[in-house]
Amino acid sequence: MSKIIILIPIYNDWQSVFKLIKDINLQVSTLSDEFSVIIINDASIENRPEFSPDLNNLKFVQIINMKENRGHARCIASGLKYIYEKKEFDYVIPMDGDGEDRPEEIKNFIQLAEQSNDQSIVGERVKRSESLFFKFCYQFHKFLTLSFTGQSIKFGNFTCLSKATIEKMLKEKSTWNSFSGSLKKIEKDLLPIPSIRGARYFGPSKMSFFNLLKHSLSIISVFRKTVLIRSAFFIVFYILLIKSNASIITSIPLVLLLIMIYSISNLALRENMEEFNNSLKNIHKIDKIK
Repeated sequence: MSKIIILIPIYNDWQSVFKLIKDINLQVSTLSDEFSVIIINDASIENRPEFSPDLNNLKFVQIINMKENRGHARCIASGLKYIYEKKEFDYVIPMDGDGEDRPEEIKNFIQLAEQSNDQSIVGERVKRSESLFFKFCYQFHKFLTLSFTGQSIKFGNFTCLSKATIEKMLKEKSTWNSFSGSLKKIEKDLLPIPSIRGARYFGPSKMSFFNLLKHSLSIISVFRKTVLIRSAFFIVFYILLIKSNASIITSIPLVLLLIMIYSISNLALRENMEEFNNSLKNIHKIDKIK
């Protein structure tokens, strides 16, 4: 029997995360493994409502309340560090707390993980429930990442991580800045599994075009050496291409590329190993729901 801890980062969206926990409790009822849930509360400013359902299929449910808001990726990184140092487990499943990562797919992750040779599983998104505009933005995000890094990253947080993978991630400073970028960097043999992106339980998505662009650049910054090499080749090729017809208009792609490189370099500065190693000092208190 495997011990699985489900890790959920959250900022304010208590209604959704409490529904998710109830749905998880229902979905794991037919499985023989031991399941627990840890919520990382990224210094939410909304009051947490009362929550005391019957969670008979979960070993424990804890809320780790952070002192300072540090963002989604760092929330997950802190959660992985806490679990690795404080808990007994075989696998960790990070999930978004809004219902878009569907709890009914958990069993698929576990079945594949237990058949694998200590490999980690990633949920490759094959279908999405968002608006047409968001789907376009997401395709742009994937294109941008592939163009700059040569890496096709089709997964988000919804994964099933072995203890060996988590140990590697805790030694990789880019984990502090980008979960999926770091995972893709350190593990070359990830096992994909199809994952259908669900609809949010409540309210509109908080992921704007700007946030998605920042997310893309954070992933790209993990592979910045590749980015610099590709960018250098592009700049040389483009200058040779336009040298006989140079103008303000033809220089726009070069300006945009330089802005992109500058932004990536700034985001790379977020990879602070000292902050990562000391991230558990940001814990304010731990609440036990069960």
